Amino acid sequence: MNGYIAKFGFAFAILAAITVVQAVAQQPASVSVSVKNHRFQPAQIQAPAKVPIDLRVKNLDSSAMEFESDSLHAEKVISGNSEAVIRLKPLEPGRYEFYDDYHQESTGVLVVR
Repeated sequence: MNGYIAKFGFAFAILAAITVVQAVAQQPASVSVSVKNHRFQPAQIQAPAKVPIDLRVKNLDSSAMEFESDSLHAEKVISGNSEAVIRLKPLEPGRYEFYDDYHQESTGVLVVR
């Protein structure tokens, strides 16, 4: 019986270690973009592939904007002179376009590598 308990304890320890490694590996990448004069700055941002992404959007204008992206499946209204974090799931490499739905001439792209 003690051998069984020792094997079970060892297996549990390995499973716990794998879970910790996966949790560390899935720490979100932090990426920021600002909006000023209804323009994204910078217009192109980059993030690593296959990890969660915290996209911080800072609205430096006095009027509200709506961050929107069909390819990222994200939208968020951000009041003037404020910021928000949009949490994105792990993404495959590629280009993901976004825009301000209130000022559609304002566009940007997230490049995931």
